[in-house]
Amino acid sequence: MSVGTEIYKLAERLFPICRSITGDGVRQTLAIIKEYLPELDIKEVPSGTKAFDWTVPQEWKIYEAYIEDSSGSRVIDFKENNLHVVSYSDSLDIYCSREELLKYIYVQEDQPDWIPYVTSYYSKRAGFCMSKNQRDSLEEDTYHAVIKSEFIDGSMTYGELVIKGEIEQEILFSTYHCHPSMANNELSGPCLCTFLAKWIRNLTERKYTYRILFLPETIGAITYISKNLVRLKQNVIAGYVVSCVGDERIWSYIPTKDGNTLADRAAKNTLRFSVGDYHAYTFLDRSSDERQYNSPGVDLPVCVVCRSKYGSYPEYHTSADNMSFISEKGLQESYLFFQKLISNIEKNMIYEVNCLCEPQLGKRGLYHQISEKKNYHKVEGMLNFLAYADGKHDMLDISDIIGVSVDDIWDIAERLQKEKIVSKKY
Repeated sequence: MSVGTEIYKLAERLFPICRSITGDGVRQTLAIIKEYLPELDIKEVPSGTKAFDWTVPQEWKIYEAYIEDSSGSRVIDFKENNLHVVSYSDSLDIYCSREELLKYIYVQEDQPDWIPYVTSYYSKRAGFCMSKNQRDSLEEDTYHAVIKSEFIDGSMTYGELVIKGEIEQEILFSTYHCHPSMANNELSGPCLCTFLAKWIRNLTERKYTYRILFLPETIGAITYISKNLVRLKQNVIAGYVVSCVGDERIWSYIPTKDGNTLADRAAKNTLRFSVGDYHAYTFLDRSSDERQYNSPGVDLPVCVVCRSKYGSYPEYHTSADNMSFISEKGLQESYLFFQKLISNIEKNMIYEVNCLCEPQLGKRGLYHQISEKKNYHKVEGMLNFLAYADGKHDMLDISDIIGVSVDDIWDIAERLQKEKIVSKKY
């Protein structure tokens, strides 16, 4: 079974669970992920906790939501699709006319077949979601609209996994788990990070420490930063928000505010040599937790690599972002990409030539004894690497300049180091 298949199967397990920024759906989700990652530390942050300018909200519990017509037939039912209720909806129990009912219904006018995903986290309201076609088919009648929900002083739940490396400098992966039944925008990130963490944990050599966060979007990232800002600023040298990594469409990249951090350079280099074609957005196109990580005073080097960027594809935040939208192939490709990204960061050393001027490669068996035009390309990469192995340029720099992948340069560097022509500066 491929890793892509395993990731997809985990997503299938998690898809039916109703998640929001707080509540039992999140706990169920993290409990399942913990089956794969027993070391996952699940934490609760009490309602009312201050996090910079924000406050952790009350915990939302949803039990039932439906609309019935006068015959008792259910027009929509939360149990059939948990997108049918506005996330964080207040309770409701009314008999009303069609006209009155429409005040509580949200649709996506330009996507008549799909149910929209609607939230009301920080203001109390009651509401249902359905497709435009469903709404338009409602007849004049008396309807019974019911939402059984409550708000309690509970907590917000998140998961954290730290995989220690040789040094304390960290690579951060942040993903979110707060959307109900959306496969790409929601589940692809946590599911991929689960298996990526398993792979990182099993690496025999691991220079950097890896921190993987499973958070509710926005409030989760803000709360985590508020509790850990000093350590994050001291240790995080590169980070990535992981979401929308399950489809098979074009790759996307959203830079950090600076645009030239190690995270950016590694992302662009890996995309160049492993993917080829991708859509490069600007920092102004940010729209997920990279906002928080790059906010003034925080300024963490966190960017985004994904497939279809959130907010940019038609299925986004609708019922069409379902299990048929993602694929085992798409998840596998994303998994392999992030493996390569990590490998490139781990290999990003600085080398320095040990002799003055160009070393004599021939006497070490590294250059053809017969100089012919056809042989030159075979040593061109080695000569180009030596030209920039000056103790100033790292592997990513050299790779970008000479147009050779980090993996290929690494092989060259290892051969040259064995011959004591170069040495690692760090």
